[in-house]
Amino acid sequence: MKQILSRCGFRCDLCLAYKPNIERIPENRQKLSDGWFKYFGFRIPPEKIFCNGCISENSATIDSSCAVRPCVNEKGLENCAYCGEYICDKLQQRIVTYEGIASKVGHTTITEDDYRCFIEPYENKKHLDELRKKGE
Repeated sequence: MKQILSRCGFRCDLCLAYKPNIERIPENRQKLSDGWFKYFGFRIPPEKIFCNGCISENSATIDSSCAVRPCVNEKGLENCAYCGEYICDKLQQRIVTYEGIASKVGHTTITEDDYRCFIEPYENKKHLDELRKKGE
């Protein structure tokens, strides 16, 4: 599977909300709504979960208030990994790490399935750092 990174480093190809994934398994909408609430504290109604990815021309994305996408587009970059201001305040507000999520949920065990569905796609610092390391 080809890796598809959003402007802030989320892995669209792994995200259950990404259009090809939703079309393939539509019942994952409820699972995703519940998982986002459990790990990130917000809930989107399942019927509203659908995302083309912020790299597409059709910007039907889950988070229309994202400050990263317009910034990266304005700078003409592929994503934040290529920015001289990495990690700026805009990106810092969107950083997701396993450690950060694990500390939020405390005693709750993060299962392999939960990790794969709700954390791995959004571990953007890890994804962007890997890109930056390749570019050195």
